[in-house]
Order: sequence, then structure tokens, then C-alpha cells
Amino acid sequence: MKSIIAYFNKPILKLSLLFGLVTGILVFIFFLGLYAIGIVPLGNNKVLDFGIHVIMIAGACWYYRKKVGNGLLHLWEGLTIGYVVNTIGALIAGWLIYFFVTYIDPQVFTDYLTQMKSLMMAGRTELVKNIGQAEFLRMYNDVGTMQRSEIVMDEVSKKTVMAIIPILVISLIFRKQDYGVYQNKR
Repeated sequence: MKSIIAYFNKPILKLSLLFGLVTGILVFIFFLGLYAIGIVPLGNNKVLDFGIHVIMIAGACWYYRKKVGNGLLHLWEGLTIGYVVNTIGALIAGWLIYFFVTYIDPQVFTDYLTQMKSLMMAGRTELVKNIGQAEFLRMYNDVGTMQRSEIVMDEVSKKTVMAIIPILVISLIFRKQDYGVYQNKR
């Protein structure tokens, strides 16, 4: 048990988990804000919450470099921080949204499915031209059979794909290494 506690007692992991927790909560607050002003908070309207992820990943890298790394941050540390913050934030937001649409207001999920179907029907001619009639009908039927439990993994998978380039860029921007080999230290 002590080895497990020692493993999780690393500053890079503790900091990333904390920033990920805050990210998930902020994304859920964004979801609630959309819900409060009467916008369907799932789907296309929710994409803007990725900005919260980017800001929190940059903040975590900056904080780690300043407070833990004493001005240094290796690329692998930035990548680790970015992916942990992003994944934990997406998991927490996904579960909070799942509980909301399951126990508080199931109508949000129903409205989301209706909106997805109408969007697909609006772009039907383009979709059929690109993927074919059979594939379009399969996708359309899959939207109708979507379960609330798919929200969590949908959130994680979308955020993971969306975060690849921003995490790399943020890690490169905040990267600063000690190049002691090239310096004359006497």
C-alpha cells in the first residue's frame, strides 16, 4: 500500500490531478450556464468548453514550471501534465453531465438527440453524397439508440482527439531545460 501512495505522491501527478479536477468542474459549470440560458448544452454548443481545457493545461504547465520545476520544464513533463489534466477533466465533466441528464433533467438528453437528428437531416444530401445512403441511415438510427451512458466516453474521446495539437504546442511553449552540458561551470 505504501508503494501505491508513494507512486501518487509525485508533484507532477498531484498537480495534474488537481488541475484536471478543476477543469472538469469548470466545464460542468459551463454546461450549467448553457442550460440556464436555455441553450441545449450538449452537441455543437458545448464545443466551446474545450477552451477551458486549453487554458487549464497551459496554467498547469506554467505553475509546474514556476513552482515545482524551478523554472525548468521538460517536454515529457509538459505532455504528461497536458494529457492528465485533459483526461481527468473530461472524465469528471462527463460523469457530472451524465448524472445531470440522468437524475436532474433527462429532457436535455432528449433535446440533444432531436437536435442531432435534425442536423443530420439538414445536411442529408451532402452526407449521402459523401458516405452513401446505407451508411447515412445507419448513422441516423445509431443516434436514435444512443444511451446516456455514452456521454462519458464520448466526452473523453472527443477531448483526447481535440487536445493532441494544443497539448504539444503548450508543452513546447513552456519547455525550458537546463543545458548544463553546453555551459562552462567552474
